[in-house]
Amino acid sequence: MAAAKTRPSGDAPSGVVFPATDDGARSTTALGRAVVADALRAVDPVGARGAEHETNWRSGYLEHFKRLVEAGLESPDAARTVARDGLASVHERMRVVTPDGAETDLATALAAAPAAPLRTATVAGTAEPERELSLPYRGGRLRGDALLRQLDAWTESGVMEPSAADAVRRVAENPEWLTLEGQQVAVLGAGAEMGPLPSLLRWGATVVAVDLPRPALWRRVLETAERSAGILHVPVSTSDDTGKGLADHAGADLLHHLPAVAEWLARVDEPLVLGNYVYADGATNVRVSVAVDALTVRLQQERDDLALAFLATPTDVFAVPGAAVDHATRRYEERSALSKAAGRPLRMASAGRLLRRPYAPGSDPGLNDTLVPQQGPNYTLAKRLQRWRAVSARHDGATVSFKVAPPTRTRSVVKNRALAAAYAGAHRFGVEVFDPSTSNTLMAALLVHDLRAGRPAHEHPWQDEADGAVHGGLWRAAYAPRSALGLAAVLGLGAARG
Repeated sequence: MAAAKTRPSGDAPSGVVFPATDDGARSTTALGRAVVADALRAVDPVGARGAEHETNWRSGYLEHFKRLVEAGLESPDAARTVARDGLASVHERMRVVTPDGAETDLATALAAAPAAPLRTATVAGTAEPERELSLPYRGGRLRGDALLRQLDAWTESGVMEPSAADAVRRVAENPEWLTLEGQQVAVLGAGAEMGPLPSLLRWGATVVAVDLPRPALWRRVLETAERSAGILHVPVSTSDDTGKGLADHAGADLLHHLPAVAEWLARVDEPLVLGNYVYADGATNVRVSVAVDALTVRLQQERDDLALAFLATPTDVFAVPGAAVDHATRRYEERSALSKAAGRPLRMASAGRLLRRPYAPGSDPGLNDTLVPQQGPNYTLAKRLQRWRAVSARHDGATVSFKVAPPTRTRSVVKNRALAAAYAGAHRFGVEVFDPSTSNTLMAALLVHDLRAGRPAHEHPWQDEADGAVHGGLWRAAYAPRSALGLAAVLGLGAARG
Protein backbone atom coordinates (compact mmCIF):
# COMPACT_ATOMS: atom_id res chain seq x y z
CA MET A 1 0.00 0.00 0.00
CA ALA A 2 1.42 3.38 -0.94
CA ALA A 3 2.04 5.92 1.77
CA ALA A 4 -0.40 8.81 1.93
CA LYS A 5 0.54 12.33 2.88
CA THR A 6 -1.16 14.04 5.79
CA ARG A 7 -0.78 17.57 6.98
CA PRO A 8 1.66 17.43 9.90
CA SER A 9 1.38 19.84 12.77
CA GLY A 10 3.69 20.64 15.64
CA ASP A 11 1.83 18.44 18.10
CA ALA A 12 0.61 15.76 15.68
CA PRO A 13 1.49 12.22 16.79
CA SER A 14 3.94 10.17 14.81
CA GLY A 15 4.90 6.52 14.80
CA VAL A 16 2.08 4.04 15.45
CA VAL A 17 -1.10 6.11 15.68
CA PHE A 18 -4.87 5.74 15.74
CA PRO A 19 -6.68 6.06 12.39
CA ALA A 20 -8.15 9.42 11.53
CA THR A 21 -11.93 9.79 11.47
CA ASP A 22 -13.82 11.79 8.87
CA ASP A 23 -13.21 15.02 10.79
CA GLY A 24 -9.48 14.36 10.99
CA ALA A 25 -9.41 13.42 14.69
CA ARG A 26 -7.59 10.31 15.84
CA SER A 27 -10.26 8.90 18.09
CA THR A 28 -9.52 6.16 20.60
CA THR A 29 -13.25 5.67 21.10
CA ALA A 30 -13.93 5.17 17.41
CA LEU A 31 -11.18 2.57 17.18
CA GLY A 32 -12.30 0.70 20.29
CA ARG A 33 -15.92 0.49 19.14
CA ALA A 34 -14.92 -0.63 15.66
CA VAL A 35 -12.46 -3.31 16.79
CA VAL A 36 -14.85 -4.83 19.32
CA ALA A 37 -17.64 -4.83 16.73
CA ASP A 38 -15.39 -6.49 14.15
CA ALA A 39 -14.31 -9.13 16.67
CA LEU A 40 -17.94 -9.96 17.48
CA ARG A 41 -19.47 -9.74 14.01
CA ALA A 42 -19.05 -13.34 12.84
CA VAL A 43 -20.09 -15.03 16.09
CA ASP A 44 -22.42 -12.47 17.70
CA PRO A 45 -23.87 -10.01 15.15
CA VAL A 46 -26.29 -8.57 17.72
CA GLY A 47 -23.37 -7.85 20.04
CA ALA A 48 -21.45 -6.28 17.16
CA ARG A 49 -24.31 -3.87 16.46
CA GLY A 50 -24.50 -3.03 20.14
CA ALA A 51 -20.83 -2.09 20.23
CA GLU A 52 -21.09 -0.02 17.05
CA HIS A 53 -24.00 1.98 18.44
CA GLU A 54 -22.67 2.47 21.97
CA THR A 55 -22.98 6.23 22.61
CA ASN A 56 -21.02 6.33 25.88
CA TRP A 57 -17.98 4.17 25.24
CA ARG A 58 -16.06 5.55 28.21
CA SER A 59 -18.44 3.91 30.69
CA GLY A 60 -20.37 1.53 28.43
CA TYR A 61 -17.36 -0.43 27.21
CA LEU A 62 -17.56 -2.86 30.14
CA GLU A 63 -20.54 -4.78 28.79
CA HIS A 64 -19.08 -5.08 25.29
CA PHE A 65 -15.74 -6.46 26.45
CA LYS A 66 -17.62 -8.94 28.60
CA ARG A 67 -19.62 -9.98 25.56
CA LEU A 68 -16.40 -10.78 23.69
CA VAL A 69 -15.67 -13.49 26.26
CA GLU A 70 -19.26 -14.73 26.41
CA ALA A 71 -19.43 -15.07 22.63
CA GLY A 72 -16.22 -17.10 22.60
CA LEU A 73 -17.61 -19.63 25.05
CA GLU A 74 -19.93 -21.06 22.40
CA SER A 75 -17.10 -23.20 21.02
CA PRO A 76 -13.32 -23.25 20.62
CA ASP A 77 -13.78 -22.05 17.04
CA ALA A 78 -15.89 -19.13 18.23
CA ALA A 79 -13.17 -18.03 20.66
CA ARG A 80 -10.51 -18.27 18.00
CA THR A 81 -12.71 -16.36 15.52
CA VAL A 82 -13.13 -13.51 18.00
CA ALA A 83 -9.36 -13.38 18.48
CA ARG A 84 -8.53 -13.63 14.79
CA ASP A 85 -11.05 -11.01 13.67
CA GLY A 86 -10.17 -8.62 16.49
CA LEU A 87 -6.48 -8.75 15.60
CA ALA A 88 -7.21 -8.38 11.89
CA SER A 89 -9.32 -5.30 12.60
CA VAL A 90 -6.54 -3.68 14.62
CA HIS A 91 -3.91 -4.34 11.97
CA GLU A 92 -6.16 -3.08 9.20
CA ARG A 93 -7.16 0.11 11.02
CA MET A 94 -4.08 1.33 12.89
CA ARG A 95 -1.64 3.55 11.03
CA VAL A 96 1.99 4.65 11.08
CA VAL A 97 3.01 8.28 10.55
CA THR A 98 6.64 9.10 9.78
CA PRO A 99 8.28 12.34 10.97
CA ASP A 100 7.73 13.93 7.54
CA GLY A 101 3.99 13.25 7.72
CA ALA A 102 3.76 10.21 5.44
CA GLU A 103 1.05 7.79 6.60
CA THR A 104 0.86 4.09 5.85
CA ASP A 105 -0.36 0.78 7.26
CA LEU A 106 1.40 -1.34 9.86
CA ALA A 107 2.62 -4.07 7.52
CA THR A 108 4.17 -1.62 5.04
CA ALA A 109 5.86 0.37 7.77
CA LEU A 110 7.27 -2.71 9.46
CA ALA A 111 8.66 -4.09 6.19
CA ALA A 112 10.68 -0.92 5.57
CA ALA A 113 14.43 -0.96 6.03
CA PRO A 114 15.46 0.57 9.35
CA ALA A 115 16.74 4.12 9.09
CA ALA A 116 19.51 3.33 11.58
CA PRO A 117 20.16 -0.32 12.48
CA LEU A 118 20.65 -1.12 16.13
CA ARG A 119 23.90 -2.49 17.55
CA THR A 120 24.19 -4.83 20.51
CA ALA A 121 25.94 -4.10 23.77
CA THR A 122 26.38 -6.97 26.22
CA VAL A 123 26.68 -6.87 29.99
CA ALA A 124 27.73 -10.04 31.82
CA GLY A 125 26.92 -10.31 35.51
CA THR A 126 29.56 -11.28 38.03
CA ALA A 127 27.47 -13.09 40.67
CA GLU A 128 26.89 -16.81 41.08
CA PRO A 129 23.47 -17.96 39.81
CA GLU A 130 20.85 -18.86 42.36
CA ARG A 131 20.46 -22.62 42.38
CA GLU A 132 17.25 -22.74 44.39
CA LEU A 133 13.88 -21.16 43.71
CA SER A 134 13.04 -18.62 46.40
CA LEU A 135 10.25 -16.10 46.65
CA PRO A 136 10.36 -12.71 48.42
CA TYR A 137 7.31 -12.39 50.63
CA ARG A 138 6.38 -9.94 53.38
CA GLY A 139 9.92 -8.96 54.22
CA GLY A 140 11.36 -12.48 54.13
CA ARG A 141 12.24 -15.05 51.52
CA LEU A 142 10.39 -18.33 51.05
CA ARG A 143 12.35 -21.39 49.96
CA GLY A 144 12.19 -25.12 50.43
CA ASP A 145 9.43 -26.35 52.73
CA ALA A 146 8.38 -22.79 53.61
CA LEU A 147 7.68 -22.10 49.95
CA LEU A 148 5.70 -25.31 49.57
CA ARG A 149 3.62 -24.53 52.67
CA GLN A 150 2.82 -21.08 51.30
CA LEU A 151 1.73 -22.55 47.98
CA ASP A 152 -0.59 -24.88 49.89
CA ALA A 153 -1.97 -21.93 51.89
CA TRP A 154 -2.59 -19.86 48.75
CA THR A 155 -4.36 -22.77 47.09
CA GLU A 156 -6.53 -23.47 50.12
CA SER A 157 -7.52 -19.82 50.50
CA GLY A 158 -8.30 -19.50 46.79
CA VAL A 159 -5.54 -16.99 45.94
CA MET A 160 -4.22 -19.08 43.06
CA GLU A 161 -5.49 -21.96 40.97
CA PRO A 162 -4.09 -25.39 41.96
CA SER A 163 -2.42 -25.62 38.54
CA ALA A 164 -0.31 -22.55 39.40
CA ALA A 165 0.88 -24.06 42.67
CA ASP A 166 1.69 -27.33 40.90
CA ALA A 167 3.76 -25.47 38.30
CA VAL A 168 5.79 -23.58 40.91
CA ARG A 169 6.41 -26.82 42.79
CA ARG A 170 7.82 -28.40 39.62
CA VAL A 171 10.21 -25.49 39.14
CA ALA A 172 11.32 -25.79 42.78
CA GLU A 173 11.97 -29.48 42.19
CA ASN A 174 13.98 -28.74 39.02
CA PRO A 175 16.14 -25.68 39.79
CA GLU A 176 18.33 -26.43 36.76
CA TRP A 177 15.46 -25.07 34.66
CA LEU A 178 16.00 -21.56 36.01
CA THR A 179 18.91 -20.68 33.70
CA LEU A 180 16.78 -21.35 30.58
CA GLU A 181 19.93 -22.64 28.93
CA GLY A 182 19.70 -22.60 25.14
CA GLN A 183 17.05 -19.88 25.03
CA GLN A 184 17.09 -16.11 25.16
CA VAL A 185 14.21 -14.10 26.57
CA ALA A 186 13.42 -10.76 24.95
CA VAL A 187 11.80 -8.62 27.64
CA LEU A 188 9.82 -5.85 25.97
CA GLY A 189 9.36 -3.30 28.72
CA ALA A 190 12.63 -4.19 30.42
CA GLY A 191 12.06 -1.74 33.25
CA ALA A 192 8.51 -2.88 34.04
CA GLU A 193 7.77 -3.64 37.68
CA MET A 194 5.93 -6.82 36.73
CA GLY A 195 8.55 -7.99 34.26
CA PRO A 196 10.79 -11.04 34.79
CA LEU A 197 14.12 -9.36 34.03
CA PRO A 198 15.55 -9.22 37.60
CA SER A 199 14.63 -12.83 38.38
CA LEU A 200 15.87 -14.22 35.08
CA LEU A 201 19.21 -12.46 35.44
CA ARG A 202 19.52 -13.57 39.06
CA TRP A 203 18.98 -17.17 37.94
CA GLY A 204 21.67 -16.87 35.24
CA ALA A 205 19.53 -16.61 32.11
CA THR A 206 20.29 -14.60 28.97
CA VAL A 207 17.96 -11.62 28.53
CA VAL A 208 17.48 -9.37 25.52
CA ALA A 209 16.16 -6.08 26.90
CA VAL A 210 14.04 -3.52 25.05
CA ASP A 211 12.70 -0.31 26.55
CA LEU A 212 12.58 3.39 25.80
CA PRO A 213 15.87 5.30 25.49
CA ARG A 214 15.73 6.79 28.97
CA PRO A 215 19.12 6.94 30.70
CA ALA A 216 17.73 6.74 34.24
CA LEU A 217 15.78 3.58 33.36
CA TRP A 218 18.80 1.98 31.72
CA ARG A 219 21.11 2.84 34.59
CA ARG A 220 18.80 0.87 36.85
CA VAL A 221 18.55 -2.06 34.42
CA LEU A 222 22.31 -2.16 33.81
CA GLU A 223 23.08 -2.07 37.53
CA THR A 224 20.73 -5.02 37.99
CA ALA A 225 22.55 -6.92 35.24
CA GLU A 226 26.01 -6.17 36.64
CA ARG A 227 25.03 -7.51 40.07
CA SER A 228 23.41 -10.62 38.57
CA ALA A 229 24.57 -13.98 37.26
CA GLY A 230 23.01 -13.55 33.83
CA ILE A 231 23.86 -11.99 30.48
CA LEU A 232 22.04 -8.91 29.22
CA HIS A 233 21.93 -7.84 25.57
CA VAL A 234 20.95 -4.21 25.02
CA PRO A 235 20.07 -2.32 21.81
CA VAL A 236 22.32 0.65 21.17
CA SER A 237 21.24 3.33 18.74
CA THR A 238 24.56 4.98 17.93
CA SER A 239 28.19 4.11 17.40
CA ASP A 240 29.29 7.65 18.21
CA ASP A 241 31.91 7.66 20.95
CA THR A 242 30.87 10.71 22.94
CA GLY A 243 32.32 9.53 26.20
CA LYS A 244 28.87 8.94 27.63
CA GLY A 245 28.03 5.67 29.34
CA LEU A 246 26.01 2.83 27.88
CA ALA A 247 22.84 4.01 29.62
CA ASP A 248 22.91 7.20 27.54
CA HIS A 249 22.91 5.27 24.26
CA ALA A 250 20.74 2.25 25.14
CA GLY A 251 17.12 1.62 24.23
CA ALA A 252 14.69 1.70 21.34
CA ASP A 253 11.28 3.30 20.91
CA LEU A 254 8.79 0.72 19.69
CA LEU A 255 6.33 3.36 18.53
CA HIS A 256 8.81 4.96 16.13
CA HIS A 257 11.55 2.42 15.40
CA LEU A 258 9.73 -0.85 14.78
CA PRO A 259 11.76 -1.94 11.71
CA ALA A 260 15.03 -1.46 13.60
CA VAL A 261 13.82 -3.45 16.62
CA ALA A 262 12.42 -6.21 14.39
CA GLU A 263 15.67 -6.50 12.44
CA TRP A 264 17.69 -6.52 15.69
CA LEU A 265 15.59 -9.27 17.33
CA ALA A 266 15.59 -11.33 14.14
CA ARG A 267 19.38 -11.62 14.51
CA VAL A 268 19.24 -13.33 17.93
CA ASP A 269 21.07 -16.61 17.35
CA GLU A 270 19.27 -18.87 19.85
CA PRO A 271 15.60 -19.81 20.20
CA LEU A 272 13.83 -16.63 21.27
CA VAL A 273 11.05 -15.98 23.76
CA LEU A 274 9.26 -12.69 23.03
CA GLY A 275 7.91 -11.44 26.36
CA ASN A 276 5.38 -8.61 26.25
CA TYR A 277 5.53 -6.53 29.44
CA VAL A 278 4.98 -3.06 27.95
CA TYR A 279 2.75 -0.49 29.59
CA ALA A 280 2.00 3.19 29.04
CA ASP A 281 -0.65 5.56 30.29
CA GLY A 282 -3.91 6.21 28.47
CA ALA A 283 -4.18 5.91 24.71
CA THR A 284 -0.42 5.38 24.34
CA ASN A 285 -0.92 1.96 25.92
CA VAL A 286 -2.98 0.86 22.91
CA ARG A 287 -0.43 2.33 20.49
CA VAL A 288 2.52 0.53 22.05
CA SER A 289 0.54 -2.72 22.41
CA VAL A 290 -0.29 -2.57 18.70
CA ALA A 291 3.36 -1.90 17.93
CA VAL A 292 4.37 -5.01 19.89
CA ASP A 293 1.75 -7.10 18.11
CA ALA A 294 2.99 -5.92 14.72
CA LEU A 295 6.53 -6.79 15.81
CA THR A 296 5.28 -10.23 16.88
CA VAL A 297 3.75 -10.89 13.46
CA ARG A 298 6.98 -9.88 11.72
CA LEU A 299 9.11 -12.15 13.94
CA GLN A 300 6.67 -15.04 13.52
CA GLN A 301 7.20 -14.74 9.77
CA GLU A 302 10.98 -14.72 10.09
CA ARG A 303 11.60 -17.23 12.89
CA ASP A 304 10.31 -20.75 13.45
CA ASP A 305 11.68 -20.85 17.01
CA LEU A 306 9.67 -17.99 18.50
CA ALA A 307 7.81 -18.52 21.78
CA LEU A 308 5.53 -15.87 23.25
CA ALA A 309 4.97 -14.77 26.83
CA PHE A 310 2.26 -12.54 28.32
CA LEU A 311 1.01 -11.46 31.72
CA ALA A 312 -2.74 -10.92 31.89
CA THR A 313 -4.35 -8.45 34.25
CA PRO A 314 -6.68 -10.00 36.85
CA THR A 315 -9.04 -7.04 36.34
CA ASP A 316 -10.65 -8.40 33.18
CA VAL A 317 -13.35 -10.92 32.27
CA PHE A 318 -12.41 -14.60 32.40
CA ALA A 319 -14.19 -17.91 32.17
CA VAL A 320 -13.23 -19.87 35.28
CA PRO A 321 -13.34 -23.59 36.14
CA GLY A 322 -16.25 -25.20 37.91
CA ALA A 323 -13.99 -25.84 40.92
CA ALA A 324 -13.53 -22.08 41.32
CA VAL A 325 -17.28 -21.57 41.09
CA ASP A 326 -17.88 -24.21 43.77
CA HIS A 327 -15.25 -22.63 46.04
CA ALA A 328 -16.84 -19.18 45.70
CA THR A 329 -20.33 -20.62 46.21
CA ARG A 330 -19.27 -22.26 49.48
CA ARG A 331 -17.77 -19.00 50.65
CA TYR A 332 -20.96 -17.11 49.88
CA GLU A 333 -23.19 -19.65 51.59
CA GLU A 334 -20.93 -19.98 54.63
CA ARG A 335 -20.72 -16.26 55.40
CA SER A 336 -21.04 -15.38 59.05
CA ALA A 337 -24.39 -14.31 60.45
CA LEU A 338 -22.97 -10.80 60.89
CA SER A 339 -21.90 -10.61 57.24
CA LYS A 340 -25.32 -11.75 56.08
CA ALA A 341 -27.09 -9.26 58.31
CA ALA A 342 -24.85 -6.38 57.20
CA GLY A 343 -25.17 -7.31 53.55
CA ARG A 344 -28.97 -7.26 53.30
CA PRO A 345 -29.47 -3.49 53.72
CA LEU A 346 -26.52 -2.76 51.42
CA ARG A 347 -28.00 -4.92 48.67
CA MET A 348 -31.42 -3.36 49.12
CA ALA A 349 -30.08 0.21 49.13
CA SER A 350 -28.00 -0.45 46.01
CA ALA A 351 -30.78 -2.26 44.11
CA GLY A 352 -28.77 -5.47 44.27
CA ARG A 353 -25.50 -4.05 42.95
CA LEU A 354 -23.50 -4.51 46.17
CA LEU A 355 -22.28 -7.81 47.63
CA ARG A 356 -23.82 -9.99 44.94
CA ARG A 357 -23.35 -13.74 44.62
CA PRO A 358 -20.42 -14.23 42.22
CA TYR A 359 -21.79 -17.07 40.09
CA ALA A 360 -24.90 -19.11 39.55
CA PRO A 361 -24.22 -22.25 41.61
CA GLY A 362 -22.99 -25.15 39.50
CA SER A 363 -21.80 -23.04 36.55
CA ASP A 364 -18.99 -24.66 34.60
CA PRO A 365 -17.39 -22.56 33.43
CA GLY A 366 -18.36 -19.55 35.45
CA LEU A 367 -17.86 -16.01 34.19
CA ASN A 368 -15.76 -13.78 36.41
CA ASP A 369 -16.18 -10.08 35.58
CA THR A 370 -13.54 -8.02 37.36
CA LEU A 371 -13.31 -5.17 34.87
CA VAL A 372 -12.57 -1.96 36.75
CA PRO A 373 -14.21 1.13 35.20
CA GLN A 374 -11.40 3.42 36.39
CA GLN A 375 -8.87 1.60 34.21
CA GLY A 376 -10.76 2.63 31.10
CA PRO A 377 -11.37 1.16 27.64
CA ASN A 378 -7.86 1.84 26.32
CA TYR A 379 -6.21 -0.28 29.02
CA THR A 380 -8.77 -3.04 28.48
CA LEU A 381 -8.28 -3.06 24.70
CA ALA A 382 -4.49 -3.16 25.06
CA LYS A 383 -4.69 -6.18 27.36
CA ARG A 384 -7.29 -7.88 25.16
CA LEU A 385 -4.95 -7.66 22.16
CA GLN A 386 -2.45 -9.75 24.10
CA ARG A 387 -5.08 -12.36 24.92
CA TRP A 388 -6.11 -12.57 21.29
CA ARG A 389 -2.52 -12.99 20.13
CA ALA A 390 -1.95 -15.75 22.68
CA VAL A 391 -5.05 -17.62 21.46
CA SER A 392 -4.07 -17.30 17.80
CA ALA A 393 -0.40 -18.19 18.27
CA ARG A 394 -1.17 -21.24 20.39
CA HIS A 395 -3.63 -22.48 17.76
CA ASP A 396 -0.88 -22.08 15.13
CA GLY A 397 1.41 -24.32 17.16
CA ALA A 398 3.63 -21.81 18.95
CA THR A 399 4.75 -22.20 22.55
CA VAL A 400 2.81 -19.60 24.55
CA SER A 401 3.08 -18.71 28.22
CA PHE A 402 -0.03 -16.72 29.16
CA LYS A 403 -0.53 -16.18 32.86
CA VAL A 404 -3.07 -14.23 34.88
CA ALA A 405 -1.00 -12.21 37.35
CA PRO A 406 -2.18 -11.27 40.85
CA PRO A 407 -3.40 -7.84 41.95
CA THR A 408 -0.16 -6.00 42.66
CA ARG A 409 0.80 -2.66 44.22
CA THR A 410 2.63 -1.34 41.19
CA ARG A 411 3.28 2.36 40.70
CA SER A 412 0.68 2.51 37.91
CA VAL A 413 -1.97 1.13 40.30
CA VAL A 414 -1.24 3.08 43.46
CA LYS A 415 -1.15 6.42 41.65
CA ASN A 416 -4.86 5.87 40.91
CA ARG A 417 -6.48 6.81 44.24
CA ALA A 418 -9.59 4.70 43.71
CA LEU A 419 -7.63 1.57 42.78
CA ALA A 420 -5.11 2.12 45.58
CA ALA A 421 -7.94 2.35 48.12
CA ALA A 422 -9.68 -0.73 46.73
CA TYR A 423 -6.46 -2.72 46.92
CA ALA A 424 -5.84 -1.52 50.48
CA GLY A 425 -9.25 -2.83 51.58
CA ALA A 426 -9.40 -5.94 49.37
CA HIS A 427 -8.20 -8.31 52.10
CA ARG A 428 -11.51 -7.80 53.92
CA PHE A 429 -13.17 -9.67 51.05
CA GLY A 430 -10.68 -12.53 50.75
CA VAL A 431 -8.44 -10.97 48.09
CA GLU A 432 -4.68 -10.82 48.56
CA VAL A 433 -2.79 -7.97 46.90
CA PHE A 434 0.88 -8.71 46.27
CA ASP A 435 4.01 -6.59 46.43
CA PRO A 436 5.74 -6.21 43.03
CA SER A 437 8.79 -8.25 44.09
CA THR A 438 6.59 -11.21 45.01
CA SER A 439 4.51 -10.98 41.85
CA ASN A 440 7.32 -10.62 39.35
CA THR A 441 9.33 -13.49 40.87
CA LEU A 442 6.30 -15.76 41.02
CA MET A 443 5.32 -15.01 37.44
CA ALA A 444 8.91 -15.49 36.25
CA ALA A 445 8.86 -18.96 37.84
CA LEU A 446 5.64 -19.75 35.97
CA LEU A 447 7.25 -18.58 32.73
CA VAL A 448 10.18 -20.94 33.34
CA HIS A 449 7.72 -23.77 33.94
CA ASP A 450 5.88 -23.17 30.69
CA LEU A 451 9.11 -22.99 28.68
CA ARG A 452 10.72 -26.04 30.25
CA ALA A 453 7.86 -28.37 31.22
CA GLY A 454 5.34 -27.35 28.57
CA ARG A 455 1.65 -26.97 29.17
CA PRO A 456 -1.21 -29.45 28.84
CA ALA A 457 -3.32 -29.29 25.72
CA HIS A 458 -6.77 -27.91 26.43
CA GLU A 459 -9.86 -28.18 24.30
CA HIS A 460 -10.95 -24.56 24.67
CA PRO A 461 -8.93 -21.31 24.81
CA TRP A 462 -10.62 -20.27 28.07
CA GLN A 463 -9.03 -23.31 29.71
CA ASP A 464 -5.61 -22.22 28.49
CA GLU A 465 -6.19 -18.79 30.02
CA ALA A 466 -7.29 -20.27 33.35
CA ASP A 467 -4.37 -22.68 33.60
CA GLY A 468 -1.84 -21.49 36.18
CA ALA A 469 -3.79 -18.34 37.07
CA VAL A 470 -2.72 -16.36 40.14
CA HIS A 471 -5.73 -14.07 40.52
CA GLY A 472 -5.27 -13.16 44.17
CA GLY A 473 -8.64 -14.64 45.13
CA LEU A 474 -10.78 -12.62 42.71
CA TRP A 475 -12.07 -15.80 41.05
CA ARG A 476 -12.93 -17.57 44.30
CA ALA A 477 -14.18 -14.75 46.54
CA ALA A 478 -17.60 -14.83 48.21
CA TYR A 479 -18.85 -11.84 46.22
CA ALA A 480 -18.79 -10.74 42.60
CA PRO A 481 -15.65 -8.58 42.55
CA ARG A 482 -17.16 -5.34 41.25
CA SER A 483 -19.97 -5.61 43.80
CA ALA A 484 -17.38 -5.57 46.62
CA LEU A 485 -14.49 -3.43 45.33
CA GLY A 486 -16.35 -0.19 45.99
CA LEU A 487 -16.79 -1.13 49.63
CA ALA A 488 -13.17 -2.29 49.74
CA ALA A 489 -12.15 1.18 48.55
CA VAL A 490 -14.14 2.85 51.31
CA LEU A 491 -12.64 0.53 53.93
CA GLY A 492 -9.13 0.94 52.51
CA LEU A 493 -9.17 4.69 52.00
CA GLY A 494 -7.24 5.48 55.17
CA ALA A 495 -4.62 2.81 54.54
CA ALA A 496 -4.16 3.95 50.93
CA ARG A 497 -3.56 7.53 52.05
CA GLY A 498 -1.01 6.28 54.55
